Amino acid sequence: MKIYQKKTTQRLPISVSEAWDFLSNPGNLKTITPEYMSFKILDGHEPKMYAGQIIKYIVTPVLGIPTTWVTEITHVEDQKYFVDEQRFGPYALWHHKHFIKEIPGGVEMIDIIDYKLPFGLLGRIAHPILVKGKLNEIFEYRYHKLIELFGNYKEK
Repeated sequence: MKIYQKKTTQRLPISVSEAWDFLSNPGNLKTITPEYMSFKILDGHEPKMYAGQIIKYIVTPVLGIPTTWVTEITHVEDQKYFVDEQRFGPYALWHHKHFIKEIPGGVEMIDIIDYKLPFGLLGRIAHPILVKGKLNEIFEYRYHKLIELFGNYKEK
């Protein structure tokens, strides 16, 4: 069983409350997801996130094939972190931790995703060919979109 991990860090010149208000609102996921993925929330997009919240959406990550994805917000500590876990979707495991902390002149956001692909050996073969690059592309898009929305962090 192979479990992969992706970790990203980004700094933005905004307050913790601004970062939290944007990142913890599921309705903003569409804004930070590449348009070609046709991201659409079907249910569960209450603006105030809470533990136990179920979010159902459709996304088209590969070859124009729509995929239903259901995640549960399992942990929330206001303005500090939240965790979403896949309940139904393309991964055998998806556990995504979002951390936000204040730093001089802004915030630092850390995402840690632990994930496992289905289909055993076929999943492990597909990882470097399809999945790893696609995840990198999605998070690169998010990185640049957040800079476009909030500005570029400058070290003080």
